[in-house]
Amino acid sequence: MKETWYFIDSGLRSPYYNMALDEKLMDWHRGGKIPPVVRFYGWDPATLSIGYFQKAEKDINMEAVNKYGLGFVRRPTGGRGVLHDDELTYSVIVSEDHPRMPETVTEAYRVISEGLLKGFVDLGLDAAFSIPRTEEERSSLKNPRSAVCFDASSWYELVVEGRKIAGSAQTRQRGVILQHGSIILSLDEDKLFDLFNYPSDRVRERMQRNFKNKAVSIEELMGRKIEVETAKQAFHSGFENGLNVSLERYTLSAEEEEEVQGLIERKYGTEKWNYKS
Repeated sequence: MKETWYFIDSGLRSPYYNMALDEKLMDWHRGGKIPPVVRFYGWDPATLSIGYFQKAEKDINMEAVNKYGLGFVRRPTGGRGVLHDDELTYSVIVSEDHPRMPETVTEAYRVISEGLLKGFVDLGLDAAFSIPRTEEERSSLKNPRSAVCFDASSWYELVVEGRKIAGSAQTRQRGVILQHGSIILSLDEDKLFDLFNYPSDRVRERMQRNFKNKAVSIEELMGRKIEVETAKQAFHSGFENGLNVSLERYTLSAEEEEEVQGLIERKYGTEKWNYKS
């Protein structure tokens, strides 16, 4: 019999809510209050999120973030800057000691990302996992040259025709794994590249040119717009099949919503968290 996990569709939420709920889901799962969870969400307003270790002042053009009316938040996970706009964002929360979870981060990443792979296939895309083969490829993953998340494929990143189609990040906190990431439906590359600081215009041009060869949206691959509801259906069945689980819809209680709001006020909605150096 298939194991039952919870499924939450949060819809469009503020950047602070999105990060706070991911953290609270880890807390509730750690405390045995809920089973593992798959969650889908969007962003209102469209948001630039930065990785836990990034330096906002050094990497980010905050003038451009404000000009575009974007939200801004620091993730609890590592990685680089991500523009969350026309996308479906997912998160998976599961214990490290779950029988299906391998001990190493990269292998656990592959198991969880199987749900993504099946979702892309469901949409009709010939997706596969990228595995760095050469020493040069492996070392470039350890020393990324760019503040932009989608410009490199990591271990077990999902690619179509050699170009990255989903960017994910993982953290492990007190026995619980959080993996969340972006499934890009369409992408405004100029807007994305406006949001970062560069040593010179030439460097920006080169990086943007390289980006086109390394990353791609679903719309570009399929030659037509994919609605978010269509993507949700594909990836809902993708996670059920990829993780071999049954997803049961779950709605937060009033008390749980209060806990999320409390964490926003203490952490994700504060300048201290988002702009820490």
